[in-house]
Amino acid sequence: MVGSEWEGVTGVITAGGKSRRFGSDKALARLDGVTLLERVAASLNDAQRKILIAPRGSYSLSGWEVVPDGRPGEGPLAGLETALTAAGSGWVAFAGVDMPRLDSTYWEALLQARTAEAWAVQAIHPQRGPQPLGALYHAALLPRITRLLDSGERRLRLVSAPEQTALVSGLPERYFLNVNTPDDLT
Repeated sequence: MVGSEWEGVTGVITAGGKSRRFGSDKALARLDGVTLLERVAASLNDAQRKILIAPRGSYSLSGWEVVPDGRPGEGPLAGLETALTAAGSGWVAFAGVDMPRLDSTYWEALLQARTAEAWAVQAIHPQRGPQPLGALYHAALLPRITRLLDSGERRLRLVSAPEQTALVSGLPERYFLNVNTPDDLT
């Protein structure tokens, strides 16, 4: 049974990147026999609603609604704007297709860290600090994100002020694998 912490949460995967450094479609690359897209989707299986940000016709996942990126080519911040717009309200569990080691335990830790003051929840990598991808964002952040994008900003790290961001530490480092090249799969 789905835990109550998933109530009102939309799971979102952004898979619309060009995969330039990877050299081929990253979403369809396999790790342990499973595509990266399928692995990330499985981590968000308990979300009440599931949205895949990708060009229409690119991918098909059972139970996932495909929504095209509202600002193609403008990076994850634009993908988050599209995700929050499509979700409409509540929380979004926002992951990139290049994060294949996420699982339900990771998301449960973030969901349990939500507070009334926080509009974002991010995991802390031991060396790189708070991670803005593989994070939770509240729909209340949408106007700020739109202003950032309209001003030319593309950094996902600027979405939520520190005082509005809950942080989760102590998670295993395997969760932070980010696949940018085929070598990252080995």
